[in-house]
Amino acid sequence: MDSFGLHWDGEVAYQSRHGDRYDDIISDLQGHQLIYPCTCSRKELTENARENTLPDVYPGICRHRETIPHQPYALRIKTDSRSISFHDELQGLMTHQLAEQDGDFIIKRKDGIIAYQFAVVIDDELQQVNHIVRGFDLLEATPKQIFLQQLLGLATPGYMHVPVIVDGQGFKLSKQTQATAVDLAAPEQVLFGLLVLLRQTPPVELKRASVGDLLAWAIAHWRPELLQNKGAVSCGLIN
Repeated sequence: MDSFGLHWDGEVAYQSRHGDRYDDIISDLQGHQLIYPCTCSRKELTENARENTLPDVYPGICRHRETIPHQPYALRIKTDSRSISFHDELQGLMTHQLAEQDGDFIIKRKDGIIAYQFAVVIDDELQQVNHIVRGFDLLEATPKQIFLQQLLGLATPGYMHVPVIVDGQGFKLSKQTQATAVDLAAPEQVLFGLLVLLRQTPPVELKRASVGDLLAWAIAHWRPELLQNKGAVSCGLIN
């Protein structure tokens, strides 16, 4: 981050220090019977999916469980029939029916780790985050987070989901796809290439600019509408 001139505001927030807050909210949800233990394994859900016309929707196998199981279990939140709608500043109006399209989802895993969907909602509230810019691959997670915000009486931030960078086969660049690491020795070239990739049309003379000047130009000339309705951009666009 330092190499690219990207610095955070204020103190660093460590998620590992928020455990008590997560547990308090989970306890409150349990008290209102809004969550339940789930012992379903991936194998069971995969087998169920083969016979289900909606394979990606949790079928509610454990929803009406009345006793705490004696084996490891996850915690699922009970979804309802409400429609979740939000305006993404880049992707436009999004509407999602959680109960029909996802079903009850996990907020705490069997190994005791707090699920991403739940943790980020609490973390954003603790840090008073009011605007979120992130990758298009997390767009589908947003309705779940807004549902939790509504359930907990928390404010909903503004959202903008920008395209992710993909390789020639359409896979997101990541360690899992063995993508080449970012070149820390040439941050100026990387930043210029990214501006091209994001269709911001930086002037040619910026190829010789410093990191600071590149970031200053990018902030002053940022035009997200040039990326409208794009879910991915190919790294092949960089010359």
